[in-house]
Amino acid sequence: MAGVITRDGPPSSDGRQGGPLIVTEDVDLLDDLLRLCAAAGARPEVRHGVPERRDGWDAAPLVLVGDDAVDRVRGAARRRGVVLVGRDQDDPGVWRRAVEIGADHVLVLPDGERWLVDRIADVAEGVGRPALTVGVIGGSGGAGASTLACALAVTAARAGRRTMLVDADPLGGGLDVLLGGEAADGLRWPAFAQSRGRVGGGALEESLPELHSLRVLSWDRGDAVVIAPEAMRAVIAAARRRGGAVVVDLPRRVDEGVAEALAQVDLGLLVVPAELRAVAGARRVASAVGMVLRDLRVVVAGGGGAGRAAGGGIDGLGGFDAEEVARLLGLPLVGELPREAGLLAAQAGGMPPGSAARGPLARFCTAFWERVPVDATGGGS
Repeated sequence: MAGVITRDGPPSSDGRQGGPLIVTEDVDLLDDLLRLCAAAGARPEVRHGVPERRDGWDAAPLVLVGDDAVDRVRGAARRRGVVLVGRDQDDPGVWRRAVEIGADHVLVLPDGERWLVDRIADVAEGVGRPALTVGVIGGSGGAGASTLACALAVTAARAGRRTMLVDADPLGGGLDVLLGGEAADGLRWPAFAQSRGRVGGGALEESLPELHSLRVLSWDRGDAVVIAPEAMRAVIAAARRRGGAVVVDLPRRVDEGVAEALAQVDLGLLVVPAELRAVAGARRVASAVGMVLRDLRVVVAGGGGAGRAAGGGIDGLGGFDAEEVARLLGLPLVGELPREAGLLAAQAGGMPPGSAARGPLARFCTAFWERVPVDATGGGS
């Protein structure tokens, strides 16, 4: 099977790019590469050598060069994104040939198929910088973690960020309820419970309910569903590939599925009331979470007013102030999560946490998003 398959044009409005350029005359290898492109949802261009037009070589988001075609591309302009594909795992000369053509990677089939499908899908989706992913965990029951997760997502979306809110706590009642969208059309977790392999980022986003300008992956009202660890990993990875911000509401226990989610979280927020029992329980949660998540910080819940940044202190909360809670937990302090009067009544009226732009909770979250790009990632979002 050989010939030319027209390559997609410029990136479309949803960010999708053209497919890869395949250079080979090996019919069997070409069949395999076309099959992998189909699995990744990409339409490649196939050539027997370097395209006559230079931009056909330079503009392709990914170039897959069969080991049979090394001589035909050796004189081509050096560029990034070239993969040399072969079949002989015992051929030491393949590395020399990769250097000769400036390949970034050497891939041997069939062992490298999964990596290659992911790489092709990345370029087909137009993947850029992954989303800044924030996990929110309650240090104790009723700490307000779900409220904070919703408010963070709502404020991020209001600021114009592409935002996805993922409810990873099956016993939490459903974040779509907090957002007033339990009846909204779209898929819930049961539809993804047994996902294997790669989940398309665009397809995931389009399939979920859109509430308050953000996408929400929550639970339905049926019986509890077990999410396979592979499904959790695939779904969070798909959400991250869309860029912007992903907020994950996490349970206090750490099982295999939660560990998969934590492994993709950039920054974790442990919400802890300034009470002795809550701090004691939060230490156990922090110990378990810290085995997977490198960057875990504490948000102290319960203060009044507009909320204070780290160092402001909290008075009258069981004898602890915010800095003391952070010291006892051995975690960096983000700040004080304020109480907001009328929050429950607003939710009953369809207004989710953080929707009052001038309210103390929204101001806390807005200040968080303004600081976190530098604090957590070393750059902007």
